[in-house]
Amino acid sequence: MATNIVVPALGESVTEATVAKWLKAAGEPVKADEPLLELETDKVTLEVFAPAAGLLSEIRVDAGSTVEVGAVLGVIGDGAAQPGTKEAPKAPAKEAEKPAAKPAAAAEPLAPAVRKLLDENRLDPAAVPASGKDGRLTKGDVLAFLEARGKTTIAPAAPASAPPAPAPVSTPSPAPAVPRPTGPREERVRMTRLRKRIAERLKQAQNTAAMLTTFNEVDMTNVMALRNHHKDAFEKKHGVKLGFMSFFVKACIVALKEIPAVNAEMDGEDIVYKNYYDIGVAVGLEQGLVVPVVRDADALTFAAIEAKIGELGRRARDGKLTIEELTGGTFTISNGGVYGSLMSTPILNPPQSGILGMHKIQPRPMAIGDKIEVRPMMYLALSYDHRLIDGREAVTFLVRVKECIEDPQRILLDM
Repeated sequence: MATNIVVPALGESVTEATVAKWLKAAGEPVKADEPLLELETDKVTLEVFAPAAGLLSEIRVDAGSTVEVGAVLGVIGDGAAQPGTKEAPKAPAKEAEKPAAKPAAAAEPLAPAVRKLLDENRLDPAAVPASGKDGRLTKGDVLAFLEARGKTTIAPAAPASAPPAPAPVSTPSPAPAVPRPTGPREERVRMTRLRKRIAERLKQAQNTAAMLTTFNEVDMTNVMALRNHHKDAFEKKHGVKLGFMSFFVKACIVALKEIPAVNAEMDGEDIVYKNYYDIGVAVGLEQGLVVPVVRDADALTFAAIEAKIGELGRRARDGKLTIEELTGGTFTISNGGVYGSLMSTPILNPPQSGILGMHKIQPRPMAIGDKIEVRPMMYLALSYDHRLIDGREAVTFLVRVKECIEDPQRILLDM
């Protein structure tokens, strides 16, 4: 009995994904619950597992194609590949005839997202140049075809009884977006879904929020001394290393409790204040930046925070994060110092209203009383939504973080 491999539910508000790569080839045997392929959404990369044991008799959607939730990706059969399916490549027979070229639409079945786009724009699949594997038509091919024609999705035709629409105002038509020719020493690579989403969210933050950044500097002397004094005993007891991030998470929670607007968000004409502290900790990956969330961080110990951050970082690097682990944060911390950044202006992570930027610890001469001493200093940056947070509140928040790091006992005493 044949079993379909379908796109699973991808999480709230996520309706489609891109097939990143197949881990099995057509014609190969598979075991139940064995990883078959990877799907890339705008948030995470996830594996699709075999729903049954058997033979991967058909691959219907190639890598690079866009698919919707519930779409059939392939078929697992009981035995040999079913007639008419895509099998693993075989050596051609000596007398085999060369097959005639087929139109893209006839060569391979269309993915649901591609079929939907074609139907909405009343396009003949055979008229659209296909660039996918084995002549398969991809969603990108259809979009490129539409861009070249200088048009977007066509709305359904109005019913016959509808009154005639008023004549549109004549405006100059924009020139169709045509990719420029690629130079001999250039390489053109299509953006991943994650990179597209990062770009969209960063632009969204700049377009919607009245974003402003305030800076301060913090003397790391005391927190470094505390860490160096207790790090061996801490690791021996808790099994995790004592880093700086847990101190900053705790310091931010102290400041968030005092300035609740930084932990809030705007929803239309309302302000939503959040009486919980889910702190996002940015993790830089080769594919882009992701922000897994430490839930209820105010209720966690230093050891629990360090352990959770370590676990989320490993899962991020292995591509194992879930949608739930990447959504719902109330405030974000980004540490550009691990890459050597001395100062930056972090961009908000919508719909959050604040983000703290940590930076490189740099020895600098500082005036301590009537003396000059070299101290390990770090610049801090708080970017915030000025529509919701006043300058006084933003500065007070950052000063409170500074005070907690320079005198770590404040964190323990919740001061």
